[in-house]
Amino acid sequence: MSTTLPPAAGGSVLPEGAPTAKPATGSGMWKDAFRRLRRNPAAVTGAVIVGLFILVAILAPLLAPYGGNDLPGRTDITPTRIPGPGDLDGYPLGLDRFGGDVLSKLIWGARASLIIGVVSTALGLAGGVLLGVIAGGLGGWVDSVIMRFVDILLSVPNLLLAVSIAALLGQSSLAIMIAIGVSQVPIFARLLRSSMISQRSADYILSAQTLGLSRRTITMSHLLPNSMGPVIVQATLTLATAVIDAAALSFLGLGGGLPQTAEWGRMLTYAQAELAVAPQLAFLPGICIAVTALGFTLLGESLREALDPKTRRK
Repeated sequence: MSTTLPPAAGGSVLPEGAPTAKPATGSGMWKDAFRRLRRNPAAVTGAVIVGLFILVAILAPLLAPYGGNDLPGRTDITPTRIPGPGDLDGYPLGLDRFGGDVLSKLIWGARASLIIGVVSTALGLAGGVLLGVIAGGLGGWVDSVIMRFVDILLSVPNLLLAVSIAALLGQSSLAIMIAIGVSQVPIFARLLRSSMISQRSADYILSAQTLGLSRRTITMSHLLPNSMGPVIVQATLTLATAVIDAAALSFLGLGGGLPQTAEWGRMLTYAQAELAVAPQLAFLPGICIAVTALGFTLLGESLREALDPKTRRK
C-alpha cells in the first residue's frame, strides 16, 4: 500500500522525476529587443561600425598623427603633384592640396561629423517631442494647428529646408546643427503624435482615467513613456541622415571655418579640382560618409524590426 505525502504549503503534488517549472520573469520590451538584436547579423554589423566611428571620434587626439588644421606637408605640394598613399614616409594616405595629412583629417573629420550629427539630432528630437506631446496630449484645435504647421515643414524637402536655414543663420558649424535639427523636428513631432494617439485607447490609459488621474499625469507618466519607442528608433535612423546632411551642407560651403578644416564634406569640396591628379582625396572621405551612414542605418532598421510587435515573438 503506497502513501501519498501531502504537498508543502502553497505547493502541488508533482510526479517523481517531473521537471520543475521555472519562475516567470517578465522581460520588458527593451530587454527582449536587445536580445533579438544580439542575434541579428545586420544589427551586430551596424553596432560595430557605429562603435568604431564613435571610438575614433573620441580618441582622435590620440589616433591622429597631426592636428586637424595642421599642414605638415605644405612644402611637398607642387601645382602638378600631390603625394598620394605611400609616396612619402609619415603620410600613409598621402597629403591634400593644402599639405595636410589625409589620415589625420579623416580621423578629426569623424569627430566633427559625430558632434554635428548628435547635436542636430538632439535638437530635432527635443523640438519634435515638445510639439508631439502638446499635439498628442491636448488634441482638439491645438492638435490641428500644430499638425498644419508640421505639414508645411514636411512639404519642403528636408535638405532644401536645411540649406535655407543654414544660409539665413550664416556660415558656421552651429548654423549647420540648428538647420539640420529644425529640418528633423516635423518628423519626430508627427511620429510621436501618431504613437500617442494609438495609445489613447489602451487599457492602462482607460484604467488611469477611471482612477481620476489628471490629463497631465496620464500624458507625462504613462502615455509619453510608452510612445517613445518608435521615436527612439527614428532618432537612430536620423543620425545617418544627419551625417550625410552635414557633409552636404559643408560641401556647399555653409560650414564656415578655414579651407583646411578637417571635415568630411569640406574635404569633398576641395577635392573636386584635384580629381584628375589625386582622386583619393574625394574617394576616402566619401567612403567614410557612406560607411558611417550605413552603420547607423543597419542599427536603426534592426532596432525597428526588434521592436515591431508583429515580429517580436518570432
